[in-house]
Amino acid sequence: MSRLRPVPRKHRRRLSWPVCGSPAIRPLLFCLCALAPWREALLAPLPAAAAELGVDGTRFTVDGKPTFLLGISYYGALGASPETLRRDLDGAERLGFNWIRVWATWSAFGDSVSAVGSDGKAREPFFSRLRELVAECDRRGMLVDVTLSRGNGVSGAPRLQALREHGRAVETLVAGLKPFRNWYLDLGNERNVRDKRFVGFEELEELRLAARRLDAKRLVTASHAGDLSAEELKQYLDVVGVDFLCPHRPRDARSPGQTAERTRQYFREMKNLGRVVPVHYQEPFRRGFSKGWDPSADDFVTDALAARDSGAAGWCFHNGDNRQAPDGRPRRSFDLREGRLLEQLDAVERKAVEALARSFLQPQGSKP
Repeated sequence: MSRLRPVPRKHRRRLSWPVCGSPAIRPLLFCLCALAPWREALLAPLPAAAAELGVDGTRFTVDGKPTFLLGISYYGALGASPETLRRDLDGAERLGFNWIRVWATWSAFGDSVSAVGSDGKAREPFFSRLRELVAECDRRGMLVDVTLSRGNGVSGAPRLQALREHGRAVETLVAGLKPFRNWYLDLGNERNVRDKRFVGFEELEELRLAARRLDAKRLVTASHAGDLSAEELKQYLDVVGVDFLCPHRPRDARSPGQTAERTRQYFREMKNLGRVVPVHYQEPFRRGFSKGWDPSADDFVTDALAARDSGAAGWCFHNGDNRQAPDGRPRRSFDLREGRLLEQLDAVERKAVEALARSFLQPQGSKP
């Protein structure tokens, strides 16, 4: 297993909104966006890619080297100030996180920062902000999960309910972010839930093909709420054709102790099916969500190490609002208008991320 690799300083620079050329030409670029949602992104000059995400068997690779993805939820990134983003990314790197999860359809607490609209077209200034964020992460050697969701009313009004609009959103993102090789696309967050979020397997296949037509090498997945049954796993592999699995494991006290065996079970089932892909724990449990149980720092570390040591390809330190508080505070990554994510973490979460850093930044097999 490779170590998490430091990021070359040469890839870093300060963020500034937006990234779309000089003020004199921005009105023209916005007009072009109205005609084709990805035109603006294609016209702006781009730096050479600094990080390329790939898949090799059951592992992710970065620039061809096997790399475990240790990430952190950063859903409302497009509503954060440039200074907040810069400082959060600096802090995430210090702690050993090498990827972030950002929603392209995020709306919470009365504020929509979605990069695509309900029609699937680019929505400014947030599409440009997404592009700049991916570019900044690329310069740092970091990776980005870009997630779409049809919504269920919690993260804004339902959107992309028709395949046409959903497909247009996929095309907008894939075409507009195509020059960058450091991101992957989640076609539908928890797409199996039978509410407005639901996206059928056949629809997912069409969406994956739409992405492939524009970018044959773009990695694509679709996340699943709960553990996967053998039949569901088969559908993801054979019908949808995902590049890796993204099960969102149950959020209860038993979960950390089950992750290792559940991972090994997925690999056994995939081997029987004749196609084995990475298992990526993109959205595990978090604090402020489950009634009667808030994970401890040890729970986070246990789950992350169980994922890595059982052969999973990635894991995410998930965080979000406090469902037990009327105003949702601390809202963490769900609302970054009020301050940095790392400043919104509670004492248990801060202890957890520091412990994760000690566990993942040191060579495996060495003593703390």
